Amino acid sequence: MSFFDHQQPILRRKQEALDIQDRQGLLQLKLSLKDKTLLATSYTRIDQVFVVWGLISALIFFTAQFNPISWNIQAFFWSIITIAGTIAMFQMTHFWVRVERLRWVLYTWSLLMFGGVVLTDLSIFLGWGRILVHLCHLWLGLSAAGYLLTGIGLRSRALLFSASIHILGIVILPYFLGWQFLLTGLVMTTNLLIFAESQWDMRPPLENYHLLTEEQKQFNREQYNLRQAL
Repeated sequence: MSFFDHQQPILRRKQEALDIQDRQGLLQLKLSLKDKTLLATSYTRIDQVFVVWGLISALIFFTAQFNPISWNIQAFFWSIITIAGTIAMFQMTHFWVRVERLRWVLYTWSLLMFGGVVLTDLSIFLGWGRILVHLCHLWLGLSAAGYLLTGIGLRSRALLFSASIHILGIVILPYFLGWQFLLTGLVMTTNLLIFAESQWDMRPPLENYHLLTEEQKQFNREQYNLRQAL
């Protein structure tokens, strides 16, 4: 049996046949003009986390590139924003990761984010030049590690591909001297928003988990069959 589900496309349009854990906290958006629907989409809690981190990444790295604010001030505010984003991620994905038995993925991302904040702040406030000049490498590397481990946990080729994109970003950073924060922000933000706006591949839903009733498990099986038929 293959580690990946090769019957699933790596990326595709979002599907409506969602499992119980994906329907919790589902945000549905619809924009209409008279009788014409201009926009109809939905965001699961996981999608919402991708959007939140995409906005945080854009705010941090684009500001670092274009706004001459003191590094100390930036470190203070970006630390608060990153910690707030991590707490929001915990609250938004808690049920989903429990059902999918992926709490270790949530803890891993949290450790990576907190570790990155600590190293970034120390390099700025204590003048650790070696780290300070490699902040973009640091955050691309932390993101690559997170995507790699998540991709393995979810058996997702899309997430593993994202890890490789971040590694490629590290490789080409020396060719963008003076624009490294912009490049880093584009790589991180683009990846996050693509995942938020699409359906990416992952392993089949788990069976026989105590958080779900028998009716919910059967509902998930039926939803999975519907997705496979599309």
